[in-house]
Amino acid sequence: MPDGAEYTVTINGEEMTGYEGETVLDVARREDVHIPTLCHLDGLSVWASCRLCLVEIADTRQLKPACATPIEDDMEVWTHNDRIDSYRRMIMELFFAEGNHYCAVCVSNGSCELQDMAVEVGVDHVRYDYNAPTLEIDASHPKYVYDPNRCVRCTRCVRTCDEIEGAHVWDVAGRGAESFLVTEMGGPWGESTACTWCGKCVTACPTGALFFKGRSVAEMEHDRGLVGFLSVARNEGRWNPREES
Repeated sequence: MPDGAEYTVTINGEEMTGYEGETVLDVARREDVHIPTLCHLDGLSVWASCRLCLVEIADTRQLKPACATPIEDDMEVWTHNDRIDSYRRMIMELFFAEGNHYCAVCVSNGSCELQDMAVEVGVDHVRYDYNAPTLEIDASHPKYVYDPNRCVRCTRCVRTCDEIEGAHVWDVAGRGAESFLVTEMGGPWGESTACTWCGKCVTACPTGALFFKGRSVAEMEHDRGLVGFLSVARNEGRWNPREES
């Protein structure tokens, strides 16, 4: 069990035990209470950008991201209600409206967290105008491809490369809806001198934005659990990214 003082937290009407320093998402997952997430990935730092894990704090009725909200003693939380579910559907629709997500021809069709989440929250149509951006695919790397049309800017690749591999090839440029991923100050991925070809960024991607060359429709599978495994190994001193061959 985690160290620290014990707190009583009520989630969806059920009392649970939490510990000082934990977030609402930590407690919910330990108690098998499902809260949707997209930008969150075990083993990485908290980003809290996708807002799919919004929960309602009873005392204030505020909606806060469960992944970044520390628990408090006697806190009462709701993870699902009409208000929260409505916000989640809206968020998912905006993801699809902002990019070019054509599931039928995507390499990650059937192995895509964005696709699965849309089904989970009940999105069967998009109420907003599609931006339909014109984004150039980067296939300059000998082993991998980056398709920004399918990127949701969750930064899981950025954090994995920085915190797990220690290379920091990826970063975010721009702001808001105009933000986009870059490799080494905007150069082609294939010209990166820091990239170790480890593929960890590809395994962490929740969509078909990063994939192995040669994959066709529905052939790309992401091993997202690898990131959490490597994070635990690193913290226990069993693995150091700089010692990899």
